[in-house]
Amino acid sequence: MDDDKDSLIEKLTKELESSENNVRFSRLLTICENVFGEYRTSGSHHIFKTPWQGDPRINLQKLKGNLAKPYQVRQVLRCIRKLKEIKEKNEQENK
Repeated sequence: MDDDKDSLIEKLTKELESSENNVRFSRLLTICENVFGEYRTSGSHHIFKTPWQGDPRINLQKLKGNLAKPYQVRQVLRCIRKLKEIKEKNEQENK
């Protein structure tokens, strides 16, 4: 990731942290697309591929009223943090 993408991810993380219980599903989907790329759908599930196996995974569903489920917002935040940790670890190993 470059510095522009890093600052975008930081901004999006702060946005999610500030309104965990009131995030529009479409906004969360857009954030995940920006960070993790394309998703696949299975019924009402929007599933994003992550660069690691197992949890945390990203599997989003819409709540009534077009809001994202709060636990899924937390799940996305955990995934973003894990992605950041992986990036930092890789940078340290390459020094």
